Amino acid sequence: MVSTNNAAPRRPEASGPVGGWQATPLHGPWADLSLFGRRWPGPGRPASAATVAAVGAAGVVAALSVPLDRGGVGWAVTAMAGVAALVVARVVPGRPAGPAPLVPWQPRTLGPERFGWSAATVALLSVGTVRAAGWLIVLCLLTALLTGALAVTGGRSARGIALAALMAPFAGMRGLPWLARGATVLRRTGGGLRVTATIGVSVALLLVFGSLFASADAAFAGLVASVVPDLDAGTVARWVFAFCAAVCVLGGAAFLRAAPPDLSGLDGGGNRRVARLEWAIPLSLLVLLFGLFVGIQLTVLFGGSRHVLDTDGLTYAQYARSGFWQLLVVTGLTLLVLAGAARWAPRETRTDRVLIRSVLGTLALLTLVVVASALHRMNVYSDTYGLTRLRVLVALCELWLGVVFLLVLAAGVRLRARWLPQAVIAAGVLALLGLAAANPDRLIADRNVTRYEQTQRIDTAYLSNLSADAVPALNRLGRPHRDCALDPINRRLERQPDDWRGWSLGREEARDVLAENPPAFSLTCPRPYAGE
Repeated sequence: MVSTNNAAPRRPEASGPVGGWQATPLHGPWADLSLFGRRWPGPGRPASAATVAAVGAAGVVAALSVPLDRGGVGWAVTAMAGVAALVVARVVPGRPAGPAPLVPWQPRTLGPERFGWSAATVALLSVGTVRAAGWLIVLCLLTALLTGALAVTGGRSARGIALAALMAPFAGMRGLPWLARGATVLRRTGGGLRVTATIGVSVALLLVFGSLFASADAAFAGLVASVVPDLDAGTVARWVFAFCAAVCVLGGAAFLRAAPPDLSGLDGGGNRRVARLEWAIPLSLLVLLFGLFVGIQLTVLFGGSRHVLDTDGLTYAQYARSGFWQLLVVTGLTLLVLAGAARWAPRETRTDRVLIRSVLGTLALLTLVVVASALHRMNVYSDTYGLTRLRVLVALCELWLGVVFLLVLAAGVRLRARWLPQAVIAAGVLALLGLAAANPDRLIADRNVTRYEQTQRIDTAYLSNLSADAVPALNRLGRPHRDCALDPINRRLERQPDDWRGWSLGREEARDVLAENPPAFSLTCPRPYAGE
């Protein structure tokens, strides 16, 4: 039939990465003016019914489970619900919206490293289940944002990883309209009414039978009371915020998995090369400078306590801090030099490959000497003034940087380092999870209590600001130091009781210890020891 409509003809629709139906216009001779261009056109059809239902259900779980003011088991429950929602969104097929494509579109196959990033994200979000230190939980949550982005986007090179991290917030903004279109299609086909009816029947059954069981048994009523929060304006606002945040994050993740960005073009090395002498001469001079510095400063680097005592006006604080800042400068410089050389130095001939291995390998080895020196300095500093959270983080960063340079040396063996950026991030994630396993607040408290037993010097004001994880170690102190250190922690725990969402093994153990021997309030607590 010939149409009599006088409307202007529409452009043909472009096919997807492997021929699927797309909603983006064909960019044959026209310039691509979209924000992300062809690298990330997005899915060509609305979200499937399974995706809309799974993301919505995970949002409800997050609203009911996440404690916004602390870590706890609710974060782990939400993480597992989010992973389950993304799995359902990926494996459950949806009805195509529009004409059937000639070539069925298939999402890009997940690589094994993405499963590892997913597991790391769940592990980071679950740290609050066993630890009570708020600063540690915040670090884990921030790191989980990066590992979660890598789990759904990929990217092997440094540029690909950076682009994947930058795409995450944009994916949330693009994912919400995509879910809304899927919900509209679901409502038009009658599926929305069935989903609403199913939810309503489920809620009605739970309310009726739950109320009957609660009225029949006091123990069950207590369980229900501990699970169901008090309904007030603050609780509803928290539910709405957690639901919207979870839907935004999971919707963006599902959007990325439905049509992952093409980051393959960012994984290759640079095509532009410099001449051999143009890079070899400056870097050789830099290596000589590093070697001269390390050789002259051996006494400074490894002098330890003797060097501090023999140098007029030098304190342990100055000794350790100078090593730390020295490490930061050298590390940043060396990483930039290695990245530039790996990208632009020629390696076509045997001479080129031997030269780049020898120059950059020597530079990395000299940096490892500075890393070892900085760790030694921090150890001397901690033995003298005690361990703190900042000093623990500094030592952890130094260890991680040392591992980074070992990875750089390993990559220089074959001059192929496509795996290096992801390995650097994986080393940082493992370092953070290892710190969580070591229980840093308890480690700090235990180290300071041991130091007090040897020197009779302790800063109870600082120790009282540690989290509940430190209670078992601080319980070793005698009065009045025990009361001064534990009474503030005990009062914080009493003011902030945990429900099931905020349950944490660290706080539970602390409450058990304090219940056996409650600390007393004291007005005669010793003043903090000003070591620096």
